[in-house]
Amino acid sequence: MPRKQAVKSKPKAFETGFTLREIKPLTENQASAFEHYEDGKHLLLAGMAGTGKSFIALYLCLKDLIEGKLSSVLIMRSTVPSRDMGFLPGTLEEKLSAYEDPYRQIVNNLFGRDDAWFIMCKKGHIKLSSTSYLRGVTYKNVGIILDESQNCTLHELDTVITRVGAGCRVFVCGDERQSDLIGSKTPQGMTHFRQILSYVPEFRSVSFGIEDIVRSGLVKNYILAKHKLGLN
Repeated sequence: MPRKQAVKSKPKAFETGFTLREIKPLTENQASAFEHYEDGKHLLLAGMAGTGKSFIALYLCLKDLIEGKLSSVLIMRSTVPSRDMGFLPGTLEEKLSAYEDPYRQIVNNLFGRDDAWFIMCKKGHIKLSSTSYLRGVTYKNVGIILDESQNCTLHELDTVITRVGAGCRVFVCGDERQSDLIGSKTPQGMTHFRQILSYVPEFRSVSFGIEDIVRSGLVKNYILAKHKLGLN
């Protein structure tokens, strides 16, 4: 008897009926991120606050989700205690809920409705997860956004990347200057991780500077002032 050919799994159809706003890059580096993504590359987006790293990652993943190229979007954060938040009480879900606000704002903005985040999460289209419990997991057809990666240890970063299976698209976002790790004088995890990814042909790195700050004029001028005073 002839062998049965393996059937490739396809992402489930997107069923919410939401309309995603069309977003265009505002700076040359943002345009580079869009271009690399369209070329099929995974992305390391590193650089200053207010440059749109998380926004771009969520937009591009949601766009692929709506077009049926991805089955879901997974946002990952480290729950390793930081000097800012310490040991958060409660269950893992309760700990992660402390990180929801920026993503909820972005998703609601992109879909133009205040309940978008809630509905997308309820239907399983978007998930917020921790880097702490990934052993043995393999993700397929998932848009993975590892955000605030400067707060991850190299072990966490390594664990996330080695869970990536077929059909996934990966964004690693962070700023080494904003590490919150307890007792960490320098964010060695992300620094070493960037060095490793520079040898991985599937990845492209985009570094965002002051000229890429789009959050507001105040944020840009504040960071410019810090830069001039050598207080980075």
